[in-house]
Amino acid sequence: MTQITAKLTSGMLVNISNGRHEWIADEPLSAGGGDSGPDPYELLLSSLAACTCVTIAWYCQHKGLPLESVSTTYDFSRVHANDCEDCDKPDKGLIDKITTNVHIVGDFDEAQRKRLAQIAQRCPVHKTLAQGVQFEDHATFGTGNAS
Repeated sequence: MTQITAKLTSGMLVNISNGRHEWIADEPLSAGGGDSGPDPYELLLSSLAACTCVTIAWYCQHKGLPLESVSTTYDFSRVHANDCEDCDKPDKGLIDKITTNVHIVGDFDEAQRKRLAQIAQRCPVHKTLAQGVQFEDHATFGTGNAS
């Protein structure tokens, strides 16, 4: 099981930890943050990017394929659904969209290229996002300066 803890420290700055490493998230200045770190959507995309790179590297290593490098670019946007009945209403009909570009360098034949393109979509984070997630939400409350 993966567990992440996060704590708002000041403004919109959030300290994040997995128990072994610590990093931060922040909102851009335009959203009231200090822009001292990636925002939550950038962190989400970075998880996807890292997982894709590692998955392709692992696959190439496992299959003995000559991978020279792999890099990814991901963009997140909210767009209108193509068949949306409520697209004229600003708060209706929007879907979250992630656009991907995975650049793989190596001396591959056509069958290997085709397979690597499939593998890029099969990293665990990509599969989780594509299939959706079931949430089990809880909220606890305290008083004062509880840690």
